[in-house]
Amino acid sequence: MSESSPLTILQQVFGYPAFRGQQQAIIDTVVAGGDALVLMPTGGGKSLCYQVPAIARQRLGQGCTIVVSPLVAL
Repeated sequence: MSESSPLTILQQVFGYPAFRGQQQAIIDTVVAGGDALVLMPTGGGKSLCYQVPAIARQRLGQGCTIVVSPLVAL
């Protein structure tokens, strides 16, 4: 597995062995450059859905990521 693979990042950076629910599909979409609107309950793992792609894209030399969080508006 490469250093920029989402699963490698999940395991090495965050210490989790595997993704939960739809996290893998969401992360793969974002890493590939797609857009995603994700609604998950509290504790559903939303933060990994933007943190892992940001790290992966940076490691691939694809620049930085800007995350617009709705929590700022609350």
